[in-house]
Amino acid sequence: MFIRSCSHNHQYCQPLSHLRPVSSHYHGIFSPLLKKPTLDKEELSNYRPISNLSLISKITERVVKSRLMDHLTSNSLLNPHQSAYSKHHSTKTALFHIHDHLISAIGSQKVSCFSLLDLSAAFDTNDHGILITCLSSWFGIYGSVLSWFKSYLSSRYFRVKCATDLSSWYTSSCGVPQGSVLGPLLFVMYTTPLSTLISSCSLNHHLYADDTRLFLSFLPTHLDSSTDNLHNVVDRISSWMTATLLTLNSSKSEFLLNGLSKQLAKINNSSLTTTHSA
Repeated sequence: MFIRSCSHNHQYCQPLSHLRPVSSHYHGIFSPLLKKPTLDKEELSNYRPISNLSLISKITERVVKSRLMDHLTSNSLLNPHQSAYSKHHSTKTALFHIHDHLISAIGSQKVSCFSLLDLSAAFDTNDHGILITCLSSWFGIYGSVLSWFKSYLSSRYFRVKCATDLSSWYTSSCGVPQGSVLGPLLFVMYTTPLSTLISSCSLNHHLYADDTRLFLSFLPTHLDSSTDNLHNVVDRISSWMTATLLTLNSSKSEFLLNGLSKQLAKINNSSLTTTHSA
């Protein structure tokens, strides 16, 4: 409640350009958190690095996020295909969007092909230079406000805590901190160009955080051309992710065919694969 009240207090809500990140406020302690209780505790990739940040840093970030959301909303800059971290959007809106498309396709006697794409360590590899360029060129953030974000990203230090053991301090050269207030929104902004890329390929899609859902519907006789189109789009997505230092996790990405049984019976088995992007 204290953080919420401060973020709406005029004493704290000076123009964003007047705020100055203080380096000591962005010293975080990463506590590895197992993604699921059932996962192997000996496998490092099964842990998520959650950053414990200071109270002051979270107050500042909440103020910045409020102002940033006002800017994005008033200028219609929020990604309409993204349901995460946005007011009046949730996993339900993402599911309803896909459900409506699926029902419409079934009513037209079509088959739907879904590509479920997964990213590896999505929040940890965002390039700060690319993010700053994205904030400027895609979202109209410049001048002293852009300088604030540069300082916010470049002033981060962290150490890792395991039980009672602490590592030395290290500089965070990439990624947005998990456990921060601004991190999720910055990640969504970082991946907004991906939606533009997919839309340019005339393919339906929807995102929730780092999960990407591609889907298209077609008559059973058009299976080969439709799946070829989907393959080409996935290849373009993989190239984009490589350029932006994101990694497509092929082991967790899936392709699904959905439709009425009598329509599915008209198609042959199709081989759909993804390639790993490093």
